[in-house]
Amino acid sequence: MLKFLMLAGVALLAADKEPLYTLESAVTVPSTDTDWDYIRLEPGGTRLFIARRKDGLSVYDVATRKMVGQVADSTGANGPLLLPQYDRGYVAMTDGTLLSFRLKSLEVIERIHLAEDGGLNGVVYDPSTKRIYAVVGARTAQSSWFVLDAATGKRIESRTFPFPKMDDPSPDGKGSLFAPARYDKLLLKLDSRTLGEQARWKVGCEQVVAVEYQASTNRVLIGCRGDKPVFLALDAATGTEVARIPIGKGIDGMAIDEKRHRIVTSNGGDASLTVIEQLGPDRYRLLGNVQTRPQARVMAIDEESGRLFTVTADATFGAPGADGTVPAPLFHANSFTVLSYRP
Repeated sequence: MLKFLMLAGVALLAADKEPLYTLESAVTVPSTDTDWDYIRLEPGGTRLFIARRKDGLSVYDVATRKMVGQVADSTGANGPLLLPQYDRGYVAMTDGTLLSFRLKSLEVIERIHLAEDGGLNGVVYDPSTKRIYAVVGARTAQSSWFVLDAATGKRIESRTFPFPKMDDPSPDGKGSLFAPARYDKLLLKLDSRTLGEQARWKVGCEQVVAVEYQASTNRVLIGCRGDKPVFLALDAATGTEVARIPIGKGIDGMAIDEKRHRIVTSNGGDASLTVIEQLGPDRYRLLGNVQTRPQARVMAIDEESGRLFTVTADATFGAPGADGTVPAPLFHANSFTVLSYRP
């Protein structure tokens, strides 16, 4: 606890005067003992798509604060992608398939078989090629990528990389993808059409997890886990590190608030939001850390209002086994909660 307070120390006086974010709502919805992964807010809309693995891809309306829909046949949902311009949604599934559906009606279109060994983690869209990239997130000897046409879901090609874990890449919209190799301390700059390597940069932190390209500054924003979790900003042209800020433990989500010149990370390890002020492309200042709830690690932002959304559930953590193996947490049924924070 002391360490967390020290991390936030530079912003304690400011936080005393005015909270950085306040909890707006905490709505508990029906659930099994499911865990979860990514959440996505529909662009320009109010529907929050929540990938609950056992309960499938669920749809929550952030305006009415109610569950309003469910995508059929979506047990094992892991990473959703929402593309209103094609009236399509895609969700990466833990069994290695990619489920496509009509975004307006939630009607399932098809289930595309990609990774035979399962473990499909997430899927991202590149506007320069109008392609989507589905990435296997399981920790294996290599990482598999699958490239598909965004409008039709037609498979174009696949590619493997010699890294045991790669998280979702971030496109710059100009023909490049910034792709992290989590355990190799690397960021790859790839040609978004050929997936050829344009550059390879060593990243000075452990477990490169979250990567976002920011067009307004031409910077790559990175969140890292490890014993000393940090936020980094890199020059997208050279890979040069231009900023480093300490953040909370267990980052899994990062949001860029262009209107308020803020970058926020959601940290499930110490139940916090780290709030960073962006004063310029190479100038950043830690504003403080906002307490959330345990396991609230993924996040979505309403870019207009700046509201942040995250999810969690009550859990029981079992004792380690004789060999020191820590069991997965047991999440409590009917405790799944959607949290909303307003700036």
